[in-house]
Amino acid sequence: MRKQLLLKVLSGNADANIHFDDLRSLLKALGFAERVNGSHHIFTKPDVAEILNLQPRGAWAKPYQVKQVRAAIVRYRLAEGVE
Repeated sequence: MRKQLLLKVLSGNADANIHFDDLRSLLKALGFAERVNGSHHIFTKPDVAEILNLQPRGAWAKPYQVKQVRAAIVRYRLAEGVE
């Protein structure tokens, strides 16, 4: 499941069709720490300079935020070794 979601995010073909909770669980699996401030879910990781600030749009992740997550995964090579 996690590998399928990672491939879906990395493909860039379904940015508008990613469930917010799935994206959260993917980031947690990649080692990000999450803190919540209102509707903002803020993800940080020691080796990643960017802070990912996500807000749900209903049950879905916002497409531009999926793009930001994809950019961080690619830039820091976080997908290596994901099962």
